[in-house]
Amino acid sequence: MKIAQITPYAYPHIGGVEIHVKNLSKALKFRHEVITISSNSGEVVLKSIPVPYSPIPLQKVNVEADVYHAHIPSPFFARMYADEGPFVVTYHNDVEVPNRVSGYTMPRFFASMSENVNWKITRDILDKADAVIATTLDYALTSPVLKEYAEKLHVIPNGIWVNDFAYSKEKEDFILYAGRLVEYKGLGTLLNALEGSGVKLVVAGDGEDREYFKSLAGKKNVDATFLGRIGYSELVGLMGRAKALVLPSKTRLEAFGIVLLEAMASGTPVIAYSTPGVRYVASHGGFVFRNELELREIIENLDDMTVVKAGKRGRKFAEMHDWSIIARKVEKLYMSLI
Repeated sequence: MKIAQITPYAYPHIGGVEIHVKNLSKALKFRHEVITISSNSGEVVLKSIPVPYSPIPLQKVNVEADVYHAHIPSPFFARMYADEGPFVVTYHNDVEVPNRVSGYTMPRFFASMSENVNWKITRDILDKADAVIATTLDYALTSPVLKEYAEKLHVIPNGIWVNDFAYSKEKEDFILYAGRLVEYKGLGTLLNALEGSGVKLVVAGDGEDREYFKSLAGKKNVDATFLGRIGYSELVGLMGRAKALVLPSKTRLEAFGIVLLEAMASGTPVIAYSTPGVRYVASHGGFVFRNELELREIIENLDDMTVVKAGKRGRKFAEMHDWSIIARKVEKLYMSLI
């Protein structure tokens, strides 16, 4: 089978969708031919207007494939191939324009206009799709867009390469945050919860708000180490040694949390804000919180027995999400459409 994966950005551009497409393609390539279409890399690169988070392709390149699989929320690449078929769409998350984008404050009227335009284009795309994939039922049922497409909805979760992560019961006394350092990811919530606690925090990642968060950590008297962007092997090591990983994002831009699976595969408990989708994943290997007080209480009660028990549950859940398993589910959906 020849499969076209259509994504606004492809790896090495970093983001959840890019990592998803990279690994799904890798797993599918064991049995099929896969072509990636994007704005920056892959077998087919479309010249595009570099709109942040949502590049706009200027010209379509005709690609012969048995299945066309597009990834949104950024809709313009998906729209370019929506008339091809069979046409599958993975709906990774709803669009919520953050208060700040690339360091600039976004006026609310402009953010609302952008969201409405995106929803209109997205609905046109989903109308044409033969199948729509959501990563959890929990997220789909709460999405103002996905709930309109129940008749063509298929739930197929994100995946990881489980064997990349060694399960370990032996943990060091630090909490881990791994992700971009941008406001909507919620690191400020974690720093507020840890104010004056004496808990050691390791922050892996970089972003436009790094200096702000470093300053906030100092003001809150949080013992935080900022590592910047690190390599995959170093991240894997941190995952295995951390006492817990925290995903504090409160917005619907976070719909699953691949980083949660990675920590769970390492036997490391996870703590996440009670966001649809994310809360479903986190509940299988850790805890969810609804405010800073609950987050602090969870962290303060992480004794050795709690860590081991949550770690065991998480590893079992992660093992069901190896890409070899997830790709077969996607492949089965493709075959049903041909």
